Amino acid sequence: MADTSSHLNWLIIRDHNAFLLKRRNINKPFSTEANNLTNLSSYRYSGLVHKKTLGVVPADKGVQVVYKRPKYQNKPSKATVKVTLKHRPRRSLKKLKNIVNANRYRRDLRQAALRRASAILRSQRPASAKKGKAATGAGSSAAAAPKKAE
Repeated sequence: MADTSSHLNWLIIRDHNAFLLKRRNINKPFSTEANNLTNLSSYRYSGLVHKKTLGVVPADKGVQVVYKRPKYQNKPSKATVKVTLKHRPRRSLKKLKNIVNANRYRRDLRQAALRRASAILRSQRPASAKKGKAATGAGSSAAAAPKKAE
């Protein structure tokens, strides 16, 4: 499929491929393919048909940006580049934006990539302990028990 256009490839695989998730009462089917930023089955976000694709996946600490180099289109092992961003959240998002803008790499996917990275970084934050819940839980059981009169 390397020599055919991405539009022709999309017309061939758009209705029938292994990554589609079709459900009743959903107009637009979802997709589970790699490098699909929104998980929607559409030509724009498809990671299968384009020579240049961009993906954001969670890493141990931070996010990992995965993109394809079109020069190595016929060599899959050399085609994918993985960059791990382990910095603070704002710095990681700025670096992701620089990767997309400075290399002129699919600028139409910039906002979707930033949203996905932001959601991943937000999910990796430690859960903050609720202050009032522990104190009120112990106090309410003691207050409910009646005191013995002497």
